Amino acid sequence: MSHFVLEIGVEELPARFLASLERELHDRFAALFKENGLTFDSLTVDTTPRRAVVHARGLLSSTPVREEVALGPSVKAAFDAEGHPTRAAMGFARGQGVDVTELFRQETPKGEYVAVRKTVGGVSASSIIAEAAPSIIASLPFPKRMHWSASHFLFARPLRWVVALMDSDVVPFTVADVHSGRMTTGHRVHGRGPFEVACADDFDAVLAEKGGVTLSGAARRKIVVDGGNDLAQAVGGHVLWKESLLDEVQGLCEHPVPILGDFDPSFLELPSIVLLTSMETHQKSFGVESADGRLLPHFLTVANVSSLEPELVKKGWERVLRARLEDARFYWNTDMKASFDVWKEKLDHVIFLGPLGSMGDKCRRLAELCRWLAEQPGVTRVDFVDPASALVAGRCAKADLVSQMVGEFDTLQGIMGGIYGHKMGLDAAAADAIAEQYLPAGPDTPVPATHLGALLSMADKADTLVGCFGLGNIPTGAADPFALRRCALGIARILIEKGYRVSVEELFAKAQSLYSENIRWKLEKSEALAKLNEFFAGRVKNYFLTQGNDTLLVEAVMNAGCGDVWAASRRLAALVAESGKPGFADNAQTFKRVANILRKQGASATGEFRRDLLVEEPEKALADALDVMAARFDELWAQDRFDELLALMDGVRPTVDAFFNGVMVMAEDEKIRSNRLNLLKILLSRMGRLADFSALQM
Repeated sequence: MSHFVLEIGVEELPARFLASLERELHDRFAALFKENGLTFDSLTVDTTPRRAVVHARGLLSSTPVREEVALGPSVKAAFDAEGHPTRAAMGFARGQGVDVTELFRQETPKGEYVAVRKTVGGVSASSIIAEAAPSIIASLPFPKRMHWSASHFLFARPLRWVVALMDSDVVPFTVADVHSGRMTTGHRVHGRGPFEVACADDFDAVLAEKGGVTLSGAARRKIVVDGGNDLAQAVGGHVLWKESLLDEVQGLCEHPVPILGDFDPSFLELPSIVLLTSMETHQKSFGVESADGRLLPHFLTVANVSSLEPELVKKGWERVLRARLEDARFYWNTDMKASFDVWKEKLDHVIFLGPLGSMGDKCRRLAELCRWLAEQPGVTRVDFVDPASALVAGRCAKADLVSQMVGEFDTLQGIMGGIYGHKMGLDAAAADAIAEQYLPAGPDTPVPATHLGALLSMADKADTLVGCFGLGNIPTGAADPFALRRCALGIARILIEKGYRVSVEELFAKAQSLYSENIRWKLEKSEALAKLNEFFAGRVKNYFLTQGNDTLLVEAVMNAGCGDVWAASRRLAALVAESGKPGFADNAQTFKRVANILRKQGASATGEFRRDLLVEEPEKALADALDVMAARFDELWAQDRFDELLALMDGVRPTVDAFFNGVMVMAEDEKIRSNRLNLLKILLSRMGRLADFSALQM
């Protein structure tokens, strides 16, 4: 068994490139080894800003040796009448690299053929890697690539060196005019090098001890977290770790050194979110908080060097952060001299989206749509939202876009609107809603906590969806520049998690009606709404599937209707629970049979039957059972008791089975046939509201 190491040395890579680079290198080398039958004990990939390192330990040194039988032409084609080899036989032997005398006859199900035994395998792992490595490296995907030499080789950053060792031997290849070897380079300050690596087993030690590089991202992360926690505890606080920023920070350094800096306590008059955003965005630093939740006048940053004058380094970080915080204080003070009335007027000069008018126009639409939502019975059943507050929230929703603070920190849009709203005496509920209007920002972020915030978020997303679809800006498989999938998912999640019973078709129709008649739509309004409703249903279906639900169960629920998203989610949960019960398959098969019969023969069925046309005992029994079931169904349906509704199948299914066994549904007498189909229609008109049983395969 061998140990292979590959190091790709580059100019500094952006931190956001590292995680995908690790996955790609791991998957590509794993696939190469598998394809060639090269087993290994472990395959790891580590990255820093200046290198990507692949370790394959316990690697089979050569491909397994085995004997194979290769079939050639048939015996009739391989030998002439005198038994001499034909050109077909000689060509086959030549192609296999053997003499024609080594051919033998092999009996097969299709007849007798000539064949040859040959030994394959035994190819060294080094030669396989040497041949494949250049193309693997050259084809690595990056968000952005560049070329810098006459060869026009494309890569994320210029390649500077390549180490490739199989145990103590160099694996020779060339990529981008760089030849592989055994010379590595360390940290720019703590171990510039170059350093010679005698064998693969020594690589990590050389890089750490001579190069001053902490290769493992997990190890760098631990140094940052442990060191940062110790520094924060020394001043009576704890670090406000942010996972995404921590990922970035550990990807920006090869030799992490945590540093605790200070800033003037007077800056604490600014909202903490402003201070944290300034630290995190501009300085890649973390805030420090006291045990009682107050922000302390300290920050935790990470250097990429162990300085001989750490205090000087610390002061440098503090000086830069102070300048940023001074800017933030200026923006804050300037904004506090303005007002929402001034900002709302400025919004009329800010374009929303091409032909869709200004942000002022959008806010006027949001005000009306938000009030409309607040008055919907499907919302008021959950909680009362003051329509007057809804008007204020919608009208002021985008006001902070023209504030100084959001102009500098665009990630604070909405959040600053909420803060300014409370400071400037805006309706408190409206201010809270403005702060939450962009939630959820993705599948892993929470929906708004307040009901008015949830309504404003839905109104904003619905307005954007309707406008974009009207202009023909419909997402494709590869492109969604206006994040419309996220908008649709956000509406669906709010409806489900808040329990609102609002028809999305009505929501989109109302949103469309609020647009000016002067807008030149690219699609007819009805066509745009039809496409939008279809798109939204697809996103709801996708959401249900990502929750781990069975595809057929999701299909069955969606086919029964998803205009009421909350009810669809509850019906799906009930169907999932019911599907785990012993009798579900039999129940589903029976109701699937009902659905299939009506789909093929029940076009004229009305759901009204005549008792005087009931002839057979099984159909009379079914009619009696349906009377009881229909009344109970309507009662449970009004109370959204979907689990109990599905449980009704257990009670009525034996009667339906007896009906099918004892009655000819498609009787020759047209009146009797129609009456029997109407019995089934009554059944399906109820159970079909829960799920489309014809979509299930049992």
